[in-house]
Amino acid sequence: MACEILNIREHPGLRDKAAAWFHAKWGVPLDAYRESIGQCLAHRGSVPQWYVAVDGEQITGGLGVIENDFHNRKDLAPNVCAVYVEEAYRCRGVAGALLEHACADMAELGVGTLYLLTGHTSFYERYGWRFLCMAQGDGDTCPSRMYVRRWSRPCGA
Repeated sequence: MACEILNIREHPGLRDKAAAWFHAKWGVPLDAYRESIGQCLAHRGSVPQWYVAVDGEQITGGLGVIENDFHNRKDLAPNVCAVYVEEAYRCRGVAGALLEHACADMAELGVGTLYLLTGHTSFYERYGWRFLCMAQGDGDTCPSRMYVRRWSRPCGA
């Protein structure tokens, strides 16, 4: 993988570019991403956090860690959200590198469990995530799969 994984909290100049990129991929209001990334940059706690994969100046993938990814299981927190890799960079390990980086970073911040809501049925297992239960996404007519990843030390250590 030729991409570099960056913690946005360490690269505040990426705030607007990353917010616009996530907005373009997911359609969540731009201001919601700006606000959440702003909270990340304020260093007020372990959540929220935002990560991007970059190839030079281009964002090639990204994900966030937020308290709740718009679902009914508020007890399952924090959540990995907005996982996306540009099509030209798929099947190159970018998603796996982002997930591992986020797990390791969250472990360093004292978080030992992450949850992830998705419609994918076999993708996340290859990165150590386990199916936990079904959960209802806000506004969804069908439930989605909730995965969990737990550790007692940094992921990959």
